[in-house]
Amino acid sequence: MSTSTAPSTAPLTVVLSQAPVERPKFRPDIEGLRAVAVLAVLAFHAAVPGLAGGFVGVDVFFVISGYLITGLLRTETARGGRVRLAEFYSRRARRLLPSAAVVLAVTAVLGALLTAPLRRADLERDVLASALSVANWRFIAEQTDYLAAGRDPSALLHFWSLAVEEQFYLLWAPLLALAARWAWRRRTLLGLTLLLGAGSFWLSLHWSAGAYLSTPTRAWQFAAGAAIALLPIGQLPRLVRELLGLGGLAGILAAALLFDARTPYPGYAALLPTAATAAIVLAGTGGTHLVGRALSLGAPRAIGRLSYNLYLWHWPVLVLAEAHWGALPWGAKAALTAAAALPAYAALRWLEQPLRRSAVLGEIPRRGLSLGLTAVVFPVLLALVVGSGTIRNLGPATPPDPSGLPPGARTGSSLLAAAPPPHAPTVPNPVQARQDFPPDGACEVDPADTSSPPCRFGTGEDRIVLLGDSHAGQWFSALLGIAAQHRLSVEELVKQGCPLPELTVTNPQLGRTYHECDTWRANTLTRLKDGPKPKLIVVSTLNRYTADRAALLHGWEQTLTPLRELGVPIVYLQDTPNPGLDVPACVSGHPDTTSACDFPRTQGLYADPLAEEIAAGRFPGVKAVEVNSVLCPASGRSCPAVLEHVLLYRDDSHLTNAAAVVLTPRLDQLLTDAGVFGTGWTTLLHDGFDGPAGAKPDPATWQYDLGTCYPGCPAAQWGTGEIETMTDSAENVRLDGQGALEITPTRDAAGRWSSGRIESKRADLAAPAGGVLRVEAELALPAVNGKAAAGYWPAFWALGGKLRDGYTGWPGVGELDVLESVGARGVFGTMHCGTTPGGPCKEPNGLGSGEQPCADCWGAFHTYTVEIDRSTSPEQVRWLRDGQKYFEVTADQVDPAAWDQAVHHGIFLILNVAVGGNLPAAYGSSPTEATEPGHPMKVASVTVSARG
Repeated sequence: MSTSTAPSTAPLTVVLSQAPVERPKFRPDIEGLRAVAVLAVLAFHAAVPGLAGGFVGVDVFFVISGYLITGLLRTETARGGRVRLAEFYSRRARRLLPSAAVVLAVTAVLGALLTAPLRRADLERDVLASALSVANWRFIAEQTDYLAAGRDPSALLHFWSLAVEEQFYLLWAPLLALAARWAWRRRTLLGLTLLLGAGSFWLSLHWSAGAYLSTPTRAWQFAAGAAIALLPIGQLPRLVRELLGLGGLAGILAAALLFDARTPYPGYAALLPTAATAAIVLAGTGGTHLVGRALSLGAPRAIGRLSYNLYLWHWPVLVLAEAHWGALPWGAKAALTAAAALPAYAALRWLEQPLRRSAVLGEIPRRGLSLGLTAVVFPVLLALVVGSGTIRNLGPATPPDPSGLPPGARTGSSLLAAAPPPHAPTVPNPVQARQDFPPDGACEVDPADTSSPPCRFGTGEDRIVLLGDSHAGQWFSALLGIAAQHRLSVEELVKQGCPLPELTVTNPQLGRTYHECDTWRANTLTRLKDGPKPKLIVVSTLNRYTADRAALLHGWEQTLTPLRELGVPIVYLQDTPNPGLDVPACVSGHPDTTSACDFPRTQGLYADPLAEEIAAGRFPGVKAVEVNSVLCPASGRSCPAVLEHVLLYRDDSHLTNAAAVVLTPRLDQLLTDAGVFGTGWTTLLHDGFDGPAGAKPDPATWQYDLGTCYPGCPAAQWGTGEIETMTDSAENVRLDGQGALEITPTRDAAGRWSSGRIESKRADLAAPAGGVLRVEAELALPAVNGKAAAGYWPAFWALGGKLRDGYTGWPGVGELDVLESVGARGVFGTMHCGTTPGGPCKEPNGLGSGEQPCADCWGAFHTYTVEIDRSTSPEQVRWLRDGQKYFEVTADQVDPAAWDQAVHHGIFLILNVAVGGNLPAAYGSSPTEATEPGHPMKVASVTVSARG
């Protein structure tokens, strides 16, 4: 055979007749160390309890690769003065690429059989990226794309680390070849290695979004191994070797046991497994040591030899098994991981080792390179064939035109205004759903951003502000349509993955604490405070950032307080159901039985503490609305993925834009019902009780009742037998400085009780003929119970304005008790009219609701309302708590003259807390020595409005 030798100045040299360059000394301990690395990764992927940090096994591999490859190349340059790149890449290709190609091909075929069509298309793209050794960059693009989150993991996700290694080989070998050509000394090359490693480590700390998967941010771990190979190390003292070995093994185990998904990684945390691995490698360069001997035993070395193929096979086995059978427990995963050793051993025994040892392939480098090229091309072609067919069968990918969607229902239990035909297609189709985002451009800002751009849509001068995370952003199209109907515009202030309540969270795209979220939230609240007032603020957010109710509500308080100070309506749009599965992928696999993709209500609907607190009146000025009663009907145990032929979700939690458009009429009706668009209601009186702590209520709105009766005492003890004396002292009536009025009963040393009673100055608050008058207060009854509450009698009520003409004429002038309660019992409402005793209203008891149970009314805010409705026939007075009617009196229950005298005139309002009297006595709750003074009734707001 002839010999062909390239000129000595060429960086690529082939010597066909020359014997292969002698390799560096074999390290059996490193082969055993591979076993530690692969077992850690396998345990992590199998979710073995206690080994949540097993992902550090990849770091161990990187350090080992840096050491071995650099040592191999330096040995070659030391012996021959140059690096034979063709031989180097030929050896790498023969060892790595055929095994990888088989895994890619098998995964592509099995994926086509076992996964849903939409996931299949994704998988074939993954095959392409993995075969071309750029898988890490594909997965970086997906990982850093928040809107691509919520998909099932790729069966080839583990190829990211192989891609990083292959990119290292591609770049490092030519660099050492140049170093050899320019006769760089070892010291120079070591300095360059340390410099590049330092730069890479710095980048890993500052480029969070791609640090875990990228080659530049992982290069420092290769550099750590390379630096050891370049160090002029002699015989290390035995004690040093033992300490390095034991410390290194302890470091790797500590990282595997102590790290978990919450550990910011790689960053500083990666120093531990990297330094630990380097310590073990370094210990073995200067002689034997205990850990090295243990790693050199037969079992670790056998696993180490199998590690590459085992790493290749185990992850596709796990992912494809779960794609077919669903989520598996860790025991089953561990068993499947162990089973993956069978194809891994077969690949090692009959593929990798024969190709590595083949004299024919090793004789001429281009043969090995050709084999590697074939190993790349084959899975690429297979992926193109399978993937293109899958994509064609999925249908059009362009999202549907919103104008062509069926109209949604404004009310009722149906999603659509009219039932669709039985065989109507699902809209959008699964591939469309994946891309069916709201058309808001760059206004839903990325995790790295700390402020929102000027994002205002529409021509209206007044605006609706849409505020929150991507679960707020999903409503963009709906609010834009609603704004147009009300001649408003929409300003979008939305940040991906950023909780609107003030919570500290970790962002998976950044891989660390989400500081940008905190900054964005503060900037946004300042922007709203300093800018013109909006017409309406709609807030929405994922409600699963934390299960800590107290922390969540505190976070909401921190955010809603400055928003409420703006003095504009705030609507909390409750979070929509969370399927927890890749809905479009599932539907693509069940086009004719989409109910197979439904998910349990218990999984999809999460507790919503804020909505509960709003309903209880603890966030005055904030109203809550929801569409979940349609998206997840209470009549079923499951929430549908497809409802009335509308595919509802674009991933595992967000609505498709089509679903949001269909829900537009319903959301418009909900906002209209909440009164945020000025629906004909005119506010006659409103007080939010803002002011400094200890201040008196607004004297322009309220006046005090003093003593024990009205002027002239037409009825001693207020006509009800109360024992307190009413005062205007701040001890009895005061603002709390936090947006509430406090009316507090007190008792002096002599046992005398005092309390507070205020009336509205206006006594002309009347329902217009043919209209409605609404009297409403957000208040919390005194937080006291048991014997300590005996004698407490808080009340919010109204009297006919004519009573002020000498304070006579009760009950004919009418009395409406919006709320009464005694002794920490339930609540009730009552109407008084006519004459006493007896008469049309059965005086002195009146026409009452009876005691309504309310376990948390004493101590928690609720909204109490009376509406005088003259728009109905017969006219009626109705009582509501938190918007739910519980009692009514109609005009046909009372003779017309008494009804007219009690209802058809102005009224004035009264807030008070009495002590003792006829009503507490009737319930066996007269005050005793055990009665505790000092517990206030808190009133967050009082509003009187009329609609003509």
